[in-house]
Amino acid sequence: MLELIALVAFVLALAAFLGGRRTADRLDAEIESLKAEIARLATQAPEEVVSDPAASAPTEGEAATVPEVGVEAVQGPWSQAREGAQIFGSAPAGAEIGSESPVVATAEPAAARSAESLESRIGGRWPVWVGGLALALGGFFLVQYSIEAGLLSPTVRLTLAAVFGLVLGAAGEVIRRRAVPTISDRFRNAMIPGVLTAAGAVTLFGVVYAAHGIYGYIGTAPAFALLALISLATVGLSLLHGQALAGLGLLASLLTPLFVSSGEPRPWVLFAFLSVAWLATLAASRLRRWTIVPTLANAGLGLWGLAYIALAAPFEAPPVAAALLVMVVGVGLIWPGGVERASGATAETIASPAAARGPWETLFTPPHAAISLSAAIVAALLALLFISPAVEAARFPIAEFVVVTAGLAGVGALRATAAYPALLASLAAVVGTWTLTALSGVLAYLDPTLASPEIVVPGRAAMLTAMVLAALFLLLASAVLSRLAEHRQFAILWAGIAAVVPGTLIGMSFLMTGNFAFDLPHGLSAFAGGLFLLGLVEWLSRRNAEGRELDLAIGLLALGSLGLFVIGLHAWTDGLVTTLAIAFLGAGYTFATRLRTWPVLPWVTVAAAIVVLARIAWEPTIVGPGSLGTTPVFNALLPGYGIPALLLVGCAYFLRASADLRLRNLLQALASLFVLLTLAILVRHAMNGGVLDSSVPSLGEQAIYTLLAIGASGIFMTLDGRSPSPVFRYGGMVLGVLSMLSVLSAHLVGLNPYFSGELLGRIPFFDLLFIGYLLPAIGYAGLAWYARDRRPQPYVVALAVSGAVLAFAWATLSVRRFWQGESVADWKGFLQGETYTYSVVWLVLGVLLLVVGSRFNTKSIRIASAVLVFIAVLKVFLVDMSNLEGFLRALSFIGLGGVLIGIGLFYQRILSSSGNGAADPPAAVSTATDNMGEGASRA
Repeated sequence: MLELIALVAFVLALAAFLGGRRTADRLDAEIESLKAEIARLATQAPEEVVSDPAASAPTEGEAATVPEVGVEAVQGPWSQAREGAQIFGSAPAGAEIGSESPVVATAEPAAARSAESLESRIGGRWPVWVGGLALALGGFFLVQYSIEAGLLSPTVRLTLAAVFGLVLGAAGEVIRRRAVPTISDRFRNAMIPGVLTAAGAVTLFGVVYAAHGIYGYIGTAPAFALLALISLATVGLSLLHGQALAGLGLLASLLTPLFVSSGEPRPWVLFAFLSVAWLATLAASRLRRWTIVPTLANAGLGLWGLAYIALAAPFEAPPVAAALLVMVVGVGLIWPGGVERASGATAETIASPAAARGPWETLFTPPHAAISLSAAIVAALLALLFISPAVEAARFPIAEFVVVTAGLAGVGALRATAAYPALLASLAAVVGTWTLTALSGVLAYLDPTLASPEIVVPGRAAMLTAMVLAALFLLLASAVLSRLAEHRQFAILWAGIAAVVPGTLIGMSFLMTGNFAFDLPHGLSAFAGGLFLLGLVEWLSRRNAEGRELDLAIGLLALGSLGLFVIGLHAWTDGLVTTLAIAFLGAGYTFATRLRTWPVLPWVTVAAAIVVLARIAWEPTIVGPGSLGTTPVFNALLPGYGIPALLLVGCAYFLRASADLRLRNLLQALASLFVLLTLAILVRHAMNGGVLDSSVPSLGEQAIYTLLAIGASGIFMTLDGRSPSPVFRYGGMVLGVLSMLSVLSAHLVGLNPYFSGELLGRIPFFDLLFIGYLLPAIGYAGLAWYARDRRPQPYVVALAVSGAVLAFAWATLSVRRFWQGESVADWKGFLQGETYTYSVVWLVLGVLLLVVGSRFNTKSIRIASAVLVFIAVLKVFLVDMSNLEGFLRALSFIGLGGVLIGIGLFYQRILSSSGNGAADPPAAVSTATDNMGEGASRA
């Protein structure tokens, strides 16, 4: 039944063709009249004629509507190919659209869309597609029937099938020449000639495969040649019949090696054929501006390479690398390498004026991006697979990896539309170098349970690979910046690549294969690369002297030079010398602003300071714990921390008049941070016997840190008054807040001798309590007084309260030392005399604070006095009432009552004087003081 349906479909197709011939003369006459009308309109409105030579050729839509008559008599293969593009080609690319007039580009598709109905979609397309499939299946079922019935011999069956395929192809060509020019352009993806040609190609492909694989009539070489010929001929015919036929030819080309088995694999023959098939597909795509088929061709070539590398053991890398180079170079030079961005942008503007994109979006959405992106992904993945330890190669293919990566990078630097090849080449270079420099060694370092470290390749080979690739990217970046600097975003992209990739490659090579004591090759290559980048910066700045378009590129290159110089310093120096050299190097960039006006130079100093901080975080002793002396202050820490701090202070002072506020603030913050680090590390070293470790600091050491924070906060306050800066303003307040938090966490709780049991020392007054509590209390009081009119009131109150809390703690612990001795640990309990003394001392402290706050008119100190007195009241009523006995309990309450009455009398006098406006506040203070003194003496 199916065979009968196939024959009926074929007969109907031929009948439709013969019926079309009868109307050909009538249509030719109508076309001639239309051409005459167009010529008349063109003479009446010459201003509408497109002046661009590229637009003088008829567009695809025009050719489909107004075909030439009688051209068959003089057609050659190229003119027929152009006719195929006009009839069956895909949608035009940016260059073609850009050359059309707005009327053609917008009005004709709108008219086509409005004229097309559901009936035309179903009646004009689906019968053609289903009919082509029915013809192919009909040929297959006819052969199957003849085999099952035993009617014909294999030779006759194959001959008839071949004749059937040729007849289908011939019928497609006849219909294309006779009937197709009269068919509307909207049916270009469902044209009968293309469907018939595809069915014929499938039939011939099946005949050759059956002759070789089933019956064994022909050998491997003839079968391979015939299959290749059919697939390539199909690709060639796609120039006349459209992109779908090209996809069929590509599929046939990719399947050809699978259908022909050989006992002796020949990878050179395989990948040479795949390269030829890929080139044929790309050439056809270039002529027709196709995107889908070349993208599929890239993917197919990549799948063949992946299958060969994964299945062949060992595999030969050179043929795969050669095929990849053909693909990369073809994409870069043939298609879409020749497409200029301008024409693509013009096409987008004509097609959709509202779809204007930003410069960076345009950079990463180039014309026909799918082709270049797929080729770059395939090349990068297979190049990395070459050197993967997971596969087995006949010879470790380092050279092939370098060649493919270099080719991809070269294509990425060839045109301003090649952003993706440039990025993927950079990624492949970095990942490949990482693989070559002992990846398994890093894993074993991170997890000692793994196998012993193994170097994938010799260290010298990995080092040379890294250096060659680094030099390649530097040279390509210079070429891009010299040729394509007008493409600002692309130039910035390559400047970033030049700044990151060479330093990363050389740095990885040095870390994994270098000699940390002294490494001449890595140092030379790093310094040479840094000087090359500085020279490139100088050349760009001179070329761009009048504009600021490439400032970002110049900045990236300058930062890259610092990175390479840092690697070179690590290769040639060690310890303290490296830290100081990086600090001087960074400061040199700032001082170089006297010679060059590059805005990035001070920012390079900031980056160098961050590198120094990273070195300090990695090794706080600068020279190693074994080499650090025990002498306080005068040891390796003083220059290791102090000299970078002095250099940053000098840089901040040097740029004090800079217009860049962010830069000034950042340098001031870094300078302040380094000064504080220097003081803190010297204190830590001196207080711990010359040892820097992670042990918990003692109360004395923590007190020094608190005093440093208080002093730095005051210094910042002074600097902010002379040269207002948010760094000084907010940085000083942050230091003050941090120090107050340390008081709460360390002084009062964590390091409190009452809880820790730390001994206070043999001298009663000048002991641990003096440095741990009294000195910080005095510091907070002085800072609060100094900040009264300079900082927000809540901050000043917090400083005053912190000082009062520390003074309270000092007085309380001093009382305990008086009664308990050098150890004031909590396990000793409390004596009755000690408990009573607390009440007396707290009340005296409250009165003193009240006097000081009134004398200097400081509300914060008066508030602290009120809090302290309130605490004393609570202590008397809650503790003394229950723990004291006899005379001490009565005396405690009498003294408390006298002090409270004196405080009340003081406030009554003050408030009354304020109301009358005639009293002298100091006299009131002295009177109240006498009264309170009497009460305190009774206590």
